[in-house]
Amino acid sequence: MNKDVTIDTPYITLGQLLKEEAVVGTGGQAKWYLREHTVSVNSEPDDRRGRKLYDGDTVQVPEVGTFTIRSK
Repeated sequence: MNKDVTIDTPYITLGQLLKEEAVVGTGGQAKWYLREHTVSVNSEPDDRRGRKLYDGDTVQVPEVGTFTIRSK
């Protein structure tokens, strides 16, 4: 699944994205999820839930899909 995620702020964190897209339920779960799964940001593995995602960034979540950040 490929999905565009529209934001109305300058950035969204990786943890917020995972919560918003219902991959996890809470920030604490995001921390655990990122330790247990290889999530890629712009084709590079990243496990920081505070990673800032900007317009044009692409996040690949295994067995869930690919999310592209878009600004309003």
